[in-house]
Amino acid sequence: MYSPFAVPGSARRFHDRLYAGEILRINDAPAMAALVKHTRAMLEEALHPWPPTHIHRHLNHEQQTVLFAKCQATFAGSREIQGLWRAVIERLGLEAQALACDRLHLRFQPHRETDARASRARVTATIAFHRDTWGSNLYAQTNWWAPIYPITAGRTFAIYPDLWQRALRNSSVDFDMRAILQRSHQDGRNTVDADEAIPHLLEPIDGQEGIAVQIEPGSLIAFSGAHAHAGVGNSTGLTRISFETRSVLIADVLAGLGAPNIDGDAPWQTPGLFRRMSDGQRLNDVLGCHFIEPYHRSHRDLG
Repeated sequence: MYSPFAVPGSARRFHDRLYAGEILRINDAPAMAALVKHTRAMLEEALHPWPPTHIHRHLNHEQQTVLFAKCQATFAGSREIQGLWRAVIERLGLEAQALACDRLHLRFQPHRETDARASRARVTATIAFHRDTWGSNLYAQTNWWAPIYPITAGRTFAIYPDLWQRALRNSSVDFDMRAILQRSHQDGRNTVDADEAIPHLLEPIDGQEGIAVQIEPGSLIAFSGAHAHAGVGNSTGLTRISFETRSVLIADVLAGLGAPNIDGDAPWQTPGLFRRMSDGQRLNDVLGCHFIEPYHRSHRDLG
């Protein structure tokens, strides 16, 4: 499923391969290994005396939700983590000035939840089948993912490469990120639950088409946000802890370049979710547009 990417490489070639549907695996990334090491140390201190991958054995769902949210905030706000991630990006031949990045996410997926309500909490959810582009409408979007602790086929997520060019019925036409964020702020949550954060699939698919991602800690994959993917239900006895983020090449957003739009119909784009890596400026300010701008369906014709 993976294609290798030699580092350092060409930013143009890197993104063109992603837009064509390749899933790139990066193994030679010392800064990624350092990011994993630093994250483990942070977690082992924050969750002491319990091993991070065993945490679900010691805390109930509500306690996990609170503690995981604190760990996520610490991780996302860490200058050392941000510096290590920038080093990963630059090692690949990408420039911080040219790239806008989403928040750095530390994802927790505990061993199978017994409380039906638990699946709705974004910090512990198994994310449902989707394409990121159903919600973002940014077809220049790159998804990045890496495990922090070892994973297995039963403790990871799956990508559906055979669905790359197959249109799927989905709820993106009714997906309104602006309204979701406004409701969140009005409710005082300032967070979005997992089940409302993405549009949903509206037709059956064969789950066997999904290929479980299995890479070692210190390795990293990059794939287009237009790839269909979903979390794998975790009943392995260990909590999965992983790193993820998203990015866009700013020049490609301006030029309308990116992966083909096969089946996305949401009414808005979401550039305000990204910040330029070099100075933290929001992408909507860089582009000179509103936080969420109208989506032009002519983009579906772009490859």
